[in-house]
Amino acid sequence: MTKPFDQAILVADPNDHHRQQITNILAQHGFERVYCAADGAHLAELLKAKLDLGLIVLSERLPDCQLAELCRVLVDEPGELNVPILVLLEPPPADPSQREALRSLQAHGVILVEKPLRAQDFLPLVQLALVLRDERRQRHRLEEEVLTELAEHKILEARLKYLVLHDELTGIGNRRRLEQILQLAIHHCQAYKQESALLYLDLDRFNVINDLEGHDAGDRLLVEVVNLLRHTVTDKCTLARIGADEFCIHLPGADQGKALATAETIRQAMDEFRFLTPNDCYHISVSIGVALLSPALPIQHPNEWIAKAHQACYIAKTHGRNLVNLYDAKDLAATHFNDVRWVPLLRAALKQERFQLVFQPVVRLKDGLISHYEVLLRMLGENGKIFTPDAFIPVAERMGLIHNIDLWVVEHAIDFLSSLPSDQNHVALTVNLSGHAFQNHKLLPFLEEKLESTWVSPKRLIFEITETAAIANFERTLSVIAKLRSLGCGFALDDFGTGFSSFEYIKNFPVDYVKIDGQFVQNLPDDETDRVLVKAIVEIAHKLGKQVIAEYIETSSTLNLLRGLDVDYGQGFLLGKPKPKLLDCKTIALTAIATADRPLVN
Repeated sequence: MTKPFDQAILVADPNDHHRQQITNILAQHGFERVYCAADGAHLAELLKAKLDLGLIVLSERLPDCQLAELCRVLVDEPGELNVPILVLLEPPPADPSQREALRSLQAHGVILVEKPLRAQDFLPLVQLALVLRDERRQRHRLEEEVLTELAEHKILEARLKYLVLHDELTGIGNRRRLEQILQLAIHHCQAYKQESALLYLDLDRFNVINDLEGHDAGDRLLVEVVNLLRHTVTDKCTLARIGADEFCIHLPGADQGKALATAETIRQAMDEFRFLTPNDCYHISVSIGVALLSPALPIQHPNEWIAKAHQACYIAKTHGRNLVNLYDAKDLAATHFNDVRWVPLLRAALKQERFQLVFQPVVRLKDGLISHYEVLLRMLGENGKIFTPDAFIPVAERMGLIHNIDLWVVEHAIDFLSSLPSDQNHVALTVNLSGHAFQNHKLLPFLEEKLESTWVSPKRLIFEITETAAIANFERTLSVIAKLRSLGCGFALDDFGTGFSSFEYIKNFPVDYVKIDGQFVQNLPDDETDRVLVKAIVEIAHKLGKQVIAEYIETSSTLNLLRGLDVDYGQGFLLGKPKPKLLDCKTIALTAIATADRPLVN
């Protein structure tokens, strides 16, 4: 706060004697900054000089001055004077109306003082006016600070409300905003049969640019992409950013044709877009999934809709990126999105014994003797539906349940052998192991303990693994095969011929059987190349002391060709379908099958 004696005082009085008297009083009491004016014109000049006045002393009879009007002008918006004014009244009043106007301003801080002046009366009024002026300014300053703080709080509150529904970087909606829009669209579809579509966009290889150029460049790229999207779609569409480089666009009123056309327009625009950095120029593409909403394709919840669009986008990325893909429920089997649905089913099947073994005969082709049976796995669904391994094994491998399933199969295969009557002690089983089985250190100890506790001969077990899985970890596979064979178990290499170096691996793998991949068997009668390859596999396997099994035998012509190529064993629907029980016979009449072109048992 400024000290009263430091403030400037303006004295305006036409009477030289009175001006000097006031100046002397003020000077005697420490007021050194006193400015004087004899008329309104001089007063106006001093007011324009912005002297930071603390007090104005005015004579009621100051010429060239509308005194009451001047006081009104000096009154600020809250109704108080910025600068206190002392008006010196001289009897009788020269203008009674002006006197009344001045009296009305007393409520706003104008102080009326009658002449003649006495120092003991005048000086306290001056000091009081200056103190009040400082207090008033301090109060105004505090009020402004409060208002500023309130304004900042309101701005912050508004910003927080905005961020609840918007992406901070790009300014478009976030997932919560998108869900609100989708919920409304679902309601309109249910109530008014209004259709719409949701596009799910995933920038291809965004992480590459983000890692090479830095996060600032990545943020700039996202902003530029959003600007491009804004110019590509209509104002009625809702844009939302729901992931680091993932966006959704809701298209109200869009059918399949319009949705796919809009998605393709966006894809082409992104394909033509170039992102420039100081060091390089990047081509950006986008994969787009499309999910429709209509009375014929109802959706109950926004998350379900987003998930479907996401799944469609995932398929677009797996098919090579830079594509538009329409959601199709059949695609779920090829995606990871059904993992969440499968995991509890697999756990329940393990816990509730809802896995089932079925057995397919492996027949010696020279005489029809059933050499052994291949154990195949099935899973019973809660509704009684039977699932084959291709539906659930990939999920089990991704979700870490495959080791449990491998051990379940081994355990129940051995228990099955143990339960057979003595007249079937010759029966042997081929057990398929997953590509992950050899990485499970529990497998060998578990197998040894199980064989010992059940008194089942290890020679009745043949373990089978695909060529691809075997060569994925060559050294580990060799080690486990050696240990299994040391126990007395046999070993077969499945799907032989699919690898680029099959003949190199067959030389090094200590296996008993080589099973020719089915793709070479199915078209054997019509494809000379397949016949040449099968013949080569048989000859090399025999020279290396290994026996050959052909699978997928479904026609008599295939059977006859395989027998002519000296293949040792065969299996397939023609010879016997997978069943929960073993066949009652020990041999199969191959000649009769070749004539009938259909299985004689089953």
